[in-house]
Amino acid sequence: MQFEINDEYIENIQHLIEEHRDDELLLQLEEVHHADIAEIIDELTLDEATYIIKLLDSTQTSEALMELEEDVRERILDNLSAKEIAEELENMDTDDAADIIAELSEERKQEVIGEIIDEEHAEHIVELLRYDENSAGGLMAKELVKVNENWSVTGCMTEMRAQAENVTRVHSIYVVDDKGKLKGRLSLKDLLTAPSKANISDIYIPKVDYVNVHTKGDEVARIMQKYDLEAIPVVDEMGRLVGRVTIDDIVDFIRDEAEKDYQMAAGISEDVEADDSILRLTRARLPWLILALLGGFVSVTVLGTFDAAMQEHAALFFFVPLIAAMAGNVGVQSSAIVLQGLANQSLSGSLLNRLIKEILLSLLNGAALALLLIVGGIFLLGFDFLFGLTVGISLISVIVIASLIGTFVPIILDKFGIDPAMATGPFITTSNDIFGILIYFTIAKMILGF
Repeated sequence: MQFEINDEYIENIQHLIEEHRDDELLLQLEEVHHADIAEIIDELTLDEATYIIKLLDSTQTSEALMELEEDVRERILDNLSAKEIAEELENMDTDDAADIIAELSEERKQEVIGEIIDEEHAEHIVELLRYDENSAGGLMAKELVKVNENWSVTGCMTEMRAQAENVTRVHSIYVVDDKGKLKGRLSLKDLLTAPSKANISDIYIPKVDYVNVHTKGDEVARIMQKYDLEAIPVVDEMGRLVGRVTIDDIVDFIRDEAEKDYQMAAGISEDVEADDSILRLTRARLPWLILALLGGFVSVTVLGTFDAAMQEHAALFFFVPLIAAMAGNVGVQSSAIVLQGLANQSLSGSLLNRLIKEILLSLLNGAALALLLIVGGIFLLGFDFLFGLTVGISLISVIVIASLIGTFVPIILDKFGIDPAMATGPFITTSNDIFGILIYFTIAKMILGF
């Protein structure tokens, strides 16, 4: 049964905190999952949340801290001493601890690291901080189970028991040589069924998927998705096993990247939250709004050059929003498909073949929409055939151009190392509005002859 957190429950927690009834509060939260602890903390004031963190055992609150939104966690950490933060980090996997440390100021980092009692744990955290946060090295955890190829099965079991104490989940057992280089993986079934005097070199599986510490996070995600992996080992430049990336970390990475791409596609240039300051939200939104404003000025200028046409054929004006909207929608649709292909590396074939395919697809869609528009315009709005034909041909042309822009702009940006998510949203919508209006009135001028 799912644990339910309602207003009455939160009020009871707040009452226990206010009355300092710690024993009752501990009893209330004793069996609560860390994800629910995070949800409870999110509903409390800063002082109440800090009280909970200090009261509960670090083994319970360390994981809850990782479930909190970054801004909430930042405020709570500011309310804790360096020693109290270090106690929380002691109970975290190294990758999570490194993520927490990375959010602190440089001075605070040194203070917290200096308070960590387990020196090996501290060294591992410092090592992870050296890697880019979006690389395999930045995503990996140091906790894993590894065995030497020269060990016997009996010796291997003893070593594994010792190592497994520090590992939350044992997804795989990795095999290394005397220099620490990754050699393969070990099947638990083979280990349990092998003779006790057998060597690991006789039973391990040499084929193992792995990534380098500098492999980009999206490539790690692609490999793990392709081969349905729960964890993947990470090696350094010399091929030595240095850590592993687990599925929970890569899911968090994918979610964060999806949020960034969604915000960028919506015209938000920074990673922001709804609770961020007005100044930061303005800084994130304003650049794209300025671009949209400039695009609007260009659209107005284009419309101004066809002032005489609108005076002679006033009905043309009423179809401007339709043409602009269709251009923007088609462009965003095309770019979304390309972005998805770039993300999972499923785009194949030459650019010429993709060009031909996109033209045929847009011609088919444009023809269907133009037919509906012409028939509806003639029978419902009473337009003559020549005017309907003008709008219909314009719509087909606009859809073709918008589709090509939406397809090739992300590809070009990707080739230049620029995030292709920038191609969607305001950029493509604004550019297609301009081209749509220009094409529309140019075709109208050719057919209606003004």
